[in-house]
Amino acid sequence: MKKIIIVGGGFTGLTMAYLLSKYGNKVILIESEDDMGGLAGTFKVGGQKLEKFYHHWFTNDVHIMKLINDLGLNHKVRIRETRTGMYYSNNFYKLSKPLDLLRFTPLSFFGRLRLGLLALKARTVTNWRKLESVSAKEWLMKMAGEEVYKIVWEPLLRGKFGKFESKISAVWMWNKLKLRGSSRGKKGEEQLAYFEGGFADLITFLTGAIIENNGEIVKNTEVSGILVNSSQSANGVIAGDQKFFSDYVVLTTPLPIAAKILKEQVSEKYFLSLNKIDYLSNVCIVLELDRSLSDTYWLNVNDPNFPFVAVIEHTNFESKKLYNDRHIIYLSKYLLEDEFLYKASEEDIMQYTTKHLKEMFPEFKKSWIIKKTIWKGRYSQPIVVKEYSKLIPSYETEIKNIFLNTMAQIYPEDRGTNYAVRQGYDISEMIQHRIQSSEN
Repeated sequence: MKKIIIVGGGFTGLTMAYLLSKYGNKVILIESEDDMGGLAGTFKVGGQKLEKFYHHWFTNDVHIMKLINDLGLNHKVRIRETRTGMYYSNNFYKLSKPLDLLRFTPLSFFGRLRLGLLALKARTVTNWRKLESVSAKEWLMKMAGEEVYKIVWEPLLRGKFGKFESKISAVWMWNKLKLRGSSRGKKGEEQLAYFEGGFADLITFLTGAIIENNGEIVKNTEVSGILVNSSQSANGVIAGDQKFFSDYVVLTTPLPIAAKILKEQVSEKYFLSLNKIDYLSNVCIVLELDRSLSDTYWLNVNDPNFPFVAVIEHTNFESKKLYNDRHIIYLSKYLLEDEFLYKASEEDIMQYTTKHLKEMFPEFKKSWIIKKTIWKGRYSQPIVVKEYSKLIPSYETEIKNIFLNTMAQIYPEDRGTNYAVRQGYDISEMIQHRIQSSEN
């Protein structure tokens, strides 16, 4: 048995704490906030816990399903058909089923065919490394043509990545298309999955399993440094005003935070290498309304005048009865931390938000809002540029038995709870194998 400290209580950290404690190790999970789950953390709406930042799973998200199966909770997974759409040129278009695509009149008939074939073409790519030196723009133009790119993909890339639009790797876009195109029912309808009781209930089951395995969870405690022994190997962490000793340490925090934690114990070259990947922040406005905005769950916004990349009506996915009959709307904006909306006060954000909602939904009134909650995530999206794989640090650091296992290392897939869990499994098995080898 070894003592292992895991820093960060997102799904990677939780998965690792669960598995490594299950293997019989003494695990201490240290989280800087009171709420577990990281970007999948939750808050209460009408007595029910809801994700701060919108979350769901695709039906082919096998890693999270494996974890749920390990916990014996398969019966709590709900798979539902969803309604998706697009807002373009002051009009709403349904895009849930193949036939909807044929009715998408902003594109020519030939353009509609090319858009429909794009997801199929993406699934034929067998070697993503060939796409690393190509931008998403270049790849999409080649695969689907200028018309499809200008109307469908350029607004979405610009809405998501802003000034980085032309630098985003084709790998990122390829994976998005491949993943979403595979999450469909027999008739081609899009299907998504959710956990009964929300992600909060899954987190509760996970933390309960960790404690049952004699693991320890320390909340509201920020890790500021690493302890290293005379052999230049892991000896623990400094957290708050305490020292926690261990044989292994895993940092699951964003890379810039991991770099600060490691700074005093690693070379300058290594420290700088951990800061090569840039991140976008996110502002997510959660509105509780007394009525619905539309019958669409996920509405992509392809209008450059509307500042949010999507309007997500959660209660077109989960029943409003769970939230005291309130209609839940997410408005999401990715941006740099020095941009207006990220720095703005709640009052200014709401004034900005309601103004634009009124333009999209002319009948909307402020009086519809029962409650609003604004969440900000500083490290919400690694900016996946061309040749991104060359920027990703190894899971092993300069210090023996100290590991990195972060969102920015998920590749070629994009970040999300499914792949956070996958990394939790992979690095847990690597560490456990090392423990067993050292004891033999």
